[in-house]
Amino acid sequence: MMKESNNKENKVINEENKAMTEKEDKVLTSRDITKLGFRSSFLQASFNYERMQGGGFLVSQLPCLKKIYKDDKKGLSEAMTDNLEFMNTHPNLAGFLEGILVSLEEKKADRNVIRGIKDGLFGPLAGIGDAFFWFTLLPIMAGICSSLAMEGSVTGPIIFFLVYFAIWLSRVPMTHLGYNLGTNAVEKLRENTETISKAATILGVTVVGGLVASYVSINLLPKIVINAQKTVSIQTDFIDKIFPNLLPAAYVWLMYYLLKNKKLSPIVLICITFAIAIGGSLIGLL
Repeated sequence: MMKESNNKENKVINEENKAMTEKEDKVLTSRDITKLGFRSSFLQASFNYERMQGGGFLVSQLPCLKKIYKDDKKGLSEAMTDNLEFMNTHPNLAGFLEGILVSLEEKKADRNVIRGIKDGLFGPLAGIGDAFFWFTLLPIMAGICSSLAMEGSVTGPIIFFLVYFAIWLSRVPMTHLGYNLGTNAVEKLRENTETISKAATILGVTVVGGLVASYVSINLLPKIVINAQKTVSIQTDFIDKIFPNLLPAAYVWLMYYLLKNKKLSPIVLICITFAIAIGGSLIGLL
């Protein structure tokens, strides 16, 4: 019993010492991390095809790096060189990655570890960010807000602006989250990436299906004359009664087939669509 008690006391003492050591090693304040979150907006300020977002990625972290390596010019030079390398991640999640990296810089982690984490995370974060923001959340909001605007409601553009502004502001808590998680964020991402990607894919497919039904429209003009008083529309009286929106769905699947299996470029598919629409209108089919 005495041995177990001593082990527990030693464990508590070690944890307290570790916490005190980490506290002493801390150079950055909560205000510094908040500024880092806002500065992540400069990510694409010097975008180029050699290093993509490398310049903006360094500029965002530079005040934190200068504070960490205040009396170590060599360390600052090495950190700046690493962060100036090729970078291409999602703008809204860049702060999360920067928070992780400055946390590691503050702990004076091995340079190879820091570089490896940066190179290993910017790609998955780009995929998660694109799937969630560009392909899911913003298209949904754009569709809803566009419908409101087309009905003459001023709330449409206001709501879209507020959502976009909220997304921009989310950089700050995401940066704090990355900084607080530190190296633990790598394991958290590895555990949850598959779940997040799967959920985003399901939601994205649902949204695309709704957009096809709402925005793709094909109407056949030909009508069958029964008698002087009665005419039957092929579109409304036959096709829509059997399978509403059958033609838009079929055309979307045709485009998908040509894109994926026949490897036609989107430009070619757009030209084909224009040709069919113009030709069908000229002959009275569409």
